[in-house]
Amino acid sequence: MNGAGGVDFAWCPVFLDTVESTNEEAARMARAGAPAGTLVCARRQTAGRGRRGRTWASPPGNLYASFVLRPDCALAAATQLSFVAAVAAAETIRPRLPTPAALRLKWPNDLLIGGRKVAGLLLETESTEARRLDWLIVGMGINIESFPQDIGAPATSLTAEGAAPAAPADVLDSFMAIFPGWAARWQQEGFAPIRQAWLDSAAGLGTAISARLSNETLRGDFAGLDEDGGLMLALPDGTHRTIAAGDVFFATRA
Repeated sequence: MNGAGGVDFAWCPVFLDTVESTNEEAARMARAGAPAGTLVCARRQTAGRGRRGRTWASPPGNLYASFVLRPDCALAAATQLSFVAAVAAAETIRPRLPTPAALRLKWPNDLLIGGRKVAGLLLETESTEARRLDWLIVGMGINIESFPQDIGAPATSLTAEGAAPAAPADVLDSFMAIFPGWAARWQQEGFAPIRQAWLDSAAGLGTAISARLSNETLRGDFAGLDEDGGLMLALPDGTHRTIAAGDVFFATRA
C-alpha cells in the first residue's frame, strides 16, 4: 500500500452559521477527541485562510468545509490525502459545468477553470509527542456563487462559469458521496491511481513554470509528480528537481 494506512470513517457533519475558520474549528474538535469523519461546514467564515496564512474570502453562498481524518500512516503518506481530496473535489464540480474538461488541477492544491481559481484545499496536521500522526484536517473552499476580486490571482465561481445555481449543502453532499471511494482506493492500492487521476487533469503539465520556494525561485518544465506527490521540475540544464512545497506560476495560461 506504499505506506497508506487506515482511513475508515463515517461522516459526522456539524453545520454552523459563522466561524472564524472551519479548519480551526475542526482542529479544536480533533484535539478534543473528535473521530475521523467529523466535518465542519459553515455558511460564512470571518477569518478563513488558505495556504501560508493567506486570507480566504468567505461570504455566504460558497462552500466552506473542513473534516478530520486519523490515518494510521507516516506523515509523508498522509499528505497524499490532499490529492485524494482534490480528485474527489474535481469529480464533484465537473458535472455541474457546461464544459467539464475546463476544470484542471494545479499543484499542490488548487482547482482551476480556464486558469482561474474556483476552489482550494488546505491540509493541516498534528502529531503526538512520540511523533506519530494524531490527526489530519482537510479544509476545502469552493466558490459557488461568488469569488474574490483582490487575491492577486484570477478567480472564478461555478455560477460565473455557467453552472446551474446550487446550494453549498448540495455540493457538499456530492463531495461526501465521492471522497470515501477515492480514500478507500488510496488505502487499498496506494498513491499510484490517485497520482494518475490527478495527472490526467493537471494544469500546465509539460509546460514552462516557475516554482517559488522559501529561499529561491526555480524555472523549468512541469514534468509530473513523484511517487509521494512532489512536483517534478525539469531544469534547463537537463537535471530534475523535486519540489515538496512551494508556489507554482505558469509562464502561459494553463
